[in-house]
Formats: sequence, C-alpha cells, structure tokens
Amino acid sequence: MSQFWKPGTERPRLVDDEEGGVLLYPTSSSSSSSGFGYGSLEKQRQRLPVYKYRTDILYLVETHATTIIVGETGSGKTTQIPQYLKEAGWAEGGRMIACTQPRRLAVQAVASRVAEEMDVKLGEEVGYTIRFEDITNEELTRVKFLTDGVLLREMMDDPLLSKYSVIMVDEAHERSLSTDILLGLLKKIQRRRPELRIIISSATIEAKSMAAFFNTSKKRREQEQGPTIEPAILSVEGRGFNVEIFYVDDPVSDYVRAVISTVLSIHDQERTGDILVFLTGQDDIDAAIQLLTEEAQSSGKQGLVAVPLYSGLPRADQDLVFSPTPRGKRKVIFSTNIAETSLTLEGIVYVVDSGFSKQRFYNPISDIENLVVAPISKASARQRAGRAGRVRPGKCFRLYTEDYFASEMSIVGIPEIQRSNLVSCVIQLKALGIDNILGFDWPASPSPEAMIRALEILYSLGVLDDDAKLTSPTGFQVAEFPLVCF
Repeated sequence: MSQFWKPGTERPRLVDDEEGGVLLYPTSSSSSSSGFGYGSLEKQRQRLPVYKYRTDILYLVETHATTIIVGETGSGKTTQIPQYLKEAGWAEGGRMIACTQPRRLAVQAVASRVAEEMDVKLGEEVGYTIRFEDITNEELTRVKFLTDGVLLREMMDDPLLSKYSVIMVDEAHERSLSTDILLGLLKKIQRRRPELRIIISSATIEAKSMAAFFNTSKKRREQEQGPTIEPAILSVEGRGFNVEIFYVDDPVSDYVRAVISTVLSIHDQERTGDILVFLTGQDDIDAAIQLLTEEAQSSGKQGLVAVPLYSGLPRADQDLVFSPTPRGKRKVIFSTNIAETSLTLEGIVYVVDSGFSKQRFYNPISDIENLVVAPISKASARQRAGRAGRVRPGKCFRLYTEDYFASEMSIVGIPEIQRSNLVSCVIQLKALGIDNILGFDWPASPSPEAMIRALEILYSLGVLDDDAKLTSPTGFQVAEFPLVCF
C-alpha cells in the first residue's frame, strides 16, 4: 500500500485549512445530512445545515434578481431550496421552479429525493426532464429538475423561459459548456424579464466573479420597483462531521493499483463504512473491479462488494449504488467524477482520490478533439473529499503528495468552453437569434481560434450563409438536432 501521512503528525508543518491537511468544520448534532437518523423526513430536513438559512434565502430571492449561494457539500442546498421556494409561493399561479444539474444521474436522483420528501408521486408535482426522458405533467408539475442542455433546448420554443418564476443553476462550478451558455443567456433574459429570479448554487464557485458577471447595475439604473439588480451572496456553512485528509509520501506510478492497495488497507485497518473511489472512466473502473476481485480472492479477504458508477451505466445498475449495504459487508463504489456533485451516497465514510479525471480538449488548428486523462483541480479535490463525513467523521486518501496539492495543483479547472469544439454552441446561439456571437457576454471567453474555426466549419457545410446567419431550411433543420457537425 502507498504510505500515507496525516499532516500535523509525522512531519509537522503549518498547513492552511483551505489548502489541505485536516479540514475542520463546525460539529453539530443538528447538521448531519445523513438519512440514517431516526425520525420523519421533516425532522431530517430540519437537521440539514441549510435549514437555518431558510428565511435568509427567501428574503434574498424576494429582494434580489440574482442570488449566489455558496454551500458546503452536504448542506442540503440542492434538495431544500426548491422546496423552500415552492412553500413560499413561487410556484403559484401556474408558474414553475426550475433547478438545473450538469448530469443526468443527478437530475434523476435529486428529483426522486425531493418527491419523497414532499410526499408526492414523481412526475406530478415534482418531475424531471433529461434527454429522451420527460417525467413531468404540464398541468401538475411545479418543481422541475432538468439538465442545463435540456433547458437550452426549451429556449428554442420559449426564448424567455416565460413559464419559470425562478431558475436555480446548481453545481455551477463545473462550468460545463451548457452551463456557461445558459448563464450568458439567463443574463440576457433578465433584462427582458426583471421579475425572473436566478439562483446560482455551488460548493466551490468563485462567488465574487460570478456576482460581477451578473451585476448590470452600472449599465442600467436601478428600477424604482422590483428586485435589486446587484446580486446577493450567501454562504451556507456547517457540514456535520470532520474529514481527515491523508496524502502519499511519494508520487504513485500506477494509480489503479494504488487505489486497490489503499482499498484493501482500509478494509483491514479501518472501522466499518463504505468506500468511494474516484477514477477516470469506464476502462479504469472495470480494470479496478477485476483487480480488486482477484486480490481479494488470492488473499482470502471477504466482505467487499464492488459497484461501478459512470454515466453510461444502465439505470438498473446505477440504482445498486443507492441500495443499502448488506449487513456485514463493505460497499466499494468505483466512480468517475459523476459522484463529485449533487449525489448523496449514504454510508460513505472513506474516499480514495486518484487525482485524475478525463477531460475533453480541442485543438482548433488541427480540428481534433481528444479525451485526455488530466489532473483535477483543488476545487474538485475538495468536492471529492466532501463525499466523506456524511454519516460520521470520515477520511479521504489522496494518491498525490501534499506538496503537489499545495503548490502545483490548479485552484479551479479550465471551463469547458475554453477547451471544446464550439460548433454545437454556435448553432444553438444562432438558432436563438443571437447573431453577434463574438460579442456574446460569456462568463469565460472562448478562444478566438476555436470560435473562428467553428464559424468556418458551419459555413463550409452550408449551415451558415455569407452573413453568418442560419441558412433556410438546412441551418434551421441542423439546429433542431442536438448533434455535433463534422
């Protein structure tokens, strides 16, 4: 097994809590987000850290056009804020509350949980929409969960999203391509619909830069009536349990084997509790499960239940992740970064972080897009560590050195819009009537080379005309299909 050390023990040194070491959070019996507690769902809701901020959140949403909520992992913001809004009347009069997620699995899991807490049937008062699956009812649904991409597609028919009174963009720190496009469009919609409320929520987002993006008070005067244009920022603190962070003494050469060695060591030396392992993709996950099975059989270790989790997994197999662990067993979940956000995996006490994820990178000169195994950012590392400590004090084992984390790891990841092929992005914006693509207000500006390359490709395919507008009928027909042009 890789040799781990706990900062402050073998090699004492001053470590900033925000940069690694032992992450301490306010400990309170009322702040556990675990569903293992006894009592009703309502009592569980009241124990969540976000509950004591309920009045503050509703006040800020009422008085500000945009509210930015920075809530620690496990605070309950994803499931509770839409319910608070509905209870406050934001879904009355035929209006709807939308909550977007960057991943389909998170949409399904969160919608199911909220429907359970509200004691309603999923698909009626609470519903969700992902690609190829619409579990909503036009007449009954008042709280709707959906992916960023689906909400963008809805704009094709309703550019001002007039049926929504509040739109909550959750896990905005992931900065997916769809998220950045959505944020830019919502900023434009607010100018036409001052009554629309926008909530941007995340655990690690840079709140000040996001507030500056949505602050248009310098460009237009404050209205005599209506919400304040300047965004409000609220920090929701207080995760229930401490998480100890451990690092390797020396860099590992094979992170898959190091993961298995760490899992077996945890199984031998640590108390009961499930393990969540972060790997890069399906190939790594399949190899790790096979290796764990072989190692466990050869060493006679029993009681480990290996479960994969990635986006391409069938729904029935994904549900195994959320099922209770059999008595006397320890579940080991091998996941991609899909488990970094929104998903509450009950029973997780230990996290093993490989330090890598698969990311898409595009070269506009060669017009080649690659899926590359790349180091994660500090923001992602904290999100991963946050998966532990839901049930009781947890531990996170990082397969990289503390010096690397402190001095070499990037603070935040590169927004997807700055490393992706922008062809589909340009088509969507053109279909929404935004002709001045280069002048569009982006949260993070894409590279000029990638934008020019996208315009050249679409022009060569006959999707854009000489004025860089969608051709008829070809351009508009292409825009109807959520596919990438080559």
